[in-house]
Amino acid sequence: MAKILIIDDDREICILLQAVIGKIGHESDCAYSLADGHKKAISEPYDVVFLDVNLPDGNGLSLLSKLKNTPSFPEVIIITGEGGPDGAELAIKNGAWDYIEKPLSIDGITLPLVRALQYRNEKKAIGNSIVLKREGIIGESAKMRYCLDQVAQAAISDETVLIMGETGTGKELFASAIHDNSSRRDNNFVIVDCAALPETLVVSTLFGHVKGAFTGADRDREGLIKQANKGTLFLDEIGELPMSVQKTFLRVLQEKRFRPVGGKEELKSDFRLIAATNRNLEHMIMEERLRQDLLFQIRSLTISLPPLRERVQDIKELSLNIISKACERERIGTKGYSPEFIKTLEAYNWPGNVRELVNALEGAISKARYEPTLFPKHLSDRIRIDLARSTITDHMDRAGKSSDRNITSALSRILPTIKELRETVICENEKKYITELLSVTNGDIKEACRIAGLGRARLYGLMKNYGISRAY
Repeated sequence: MAKILIIDDDREICILLQAVIGKIGHESDCAYSLADGHKKAISEPYDVVFLDVNLPDGNGLSLLSKLKNTPSFPEVIIITGEGGPDGAELAIKNGAWDYIEKPLSIDGITLPLVRALQYRNEKKAIGNSIVLKREGIIGESAKMRYCLDQVAQAAISDETVLIMGETGTGKELFASAIHDNSSRRDNNFVIVDCAALPETLVVSTLFGHVKGAFTGADRDREGLIKQANKGTLFLDEIGELPMSVQKTFLRVLQEKRFRPVGGKEELKSDFRLIAATNRNLEHMIMEERLRQDLLFQIRSLTISLPPLRERVQDIKELSLNIISKACERERIGTKGYSPEFIKTLEAYNWPGNVRELVNALEGAISKARYEPTLFPKHLSDRIRIDLARSTITDHMDRAGKSSDRNITSALSRILPTIKELRETVICENEKKYITELLSVTNGDIKEACRIAGLGRARLYGLMKNYGISRAY
């Protein structure tokens, strides 16, 4: 029996969901706000969470990553009455199981729930039977666990994998982990940096060449594709592969056959391809720098690695690992650290991701070589200045917004409503008009009524309201 949490302020929706959940034999609890939902998710082990987007105390999507980080690691199904493509994309990117729009139907609720529970049970079974080798991959955040789940899935198949992520996020480490956990682990893991290959040598490097194929080819050379036979070929930055080579490589990928430069016969290579990129490959297709059919072929399974700024909870563990290894390499005692040192690391944006973190910590250890404890002072001036500037900018923005609110509040007290404004303008002009009217008619009420188109009672009433005398 599974346990389900429903976070929705609409009590009728909660009753409907609880009825459906109970009918298929599971337990459920309800929370009517983000705060209450988060509290329940931390204190109880839930398998699935139904999460509304519009809640009294905020947007449900802001709670998604926190829910995924709770001890039971539940699957999250988003439900919303005001859905949109951007919200759906954000939900899926943050690990949501599904995104359902209201009004809800019984089938629309039941199928995603059943599938989420099925997936969860199968994942647990795989997790219990496979111990994942993850050399160098540090972190237990929800996003990292999701990526590692994908590594496990990729390892048990032979499908082509595309790893996407910013520079420094560890694409090569993840590619290596897929290889190390696959049936090809005892054969070569061949790395090709497409960005570093001169265009004139790409074909020869990948496919090899025979002696005499071109000037300088004084012997046969085996290409990297052949070296990856029975193993894994890792093409890093595949978007940099020249267009002139992409068509040929596509055929090699499909047929697992190729011809060395100058060769007369085709050779075979049973390799598994893992590709990686930090580029937007869809944009490259529009710019005619990447073949669409090649993209279709390489993204059978896609793993999107999160930048370090999106998994701040991993920074401490990463940092301690890096510090320990750096101190061991430098043959110095392991450094301690102040709480402020870790807080500074967690506050920084890390545009260079883990690679930048490694360089920053190695630099800090070098500065503190004869000192036992690391402080923010040991970090580079560039990082500290960037943090100081962003902190001051945030304070100024908050102060500016507060000032704007104060000005708005003051103006709201000074400025009249539109109704008040209209009444004031009308009264001023009516008083002026009646005064001039009586002056022109020398106080003749009958004549004044004729000119103004007013009845005698109405004219007397206006005169009384504005304190206007009849004597002229």
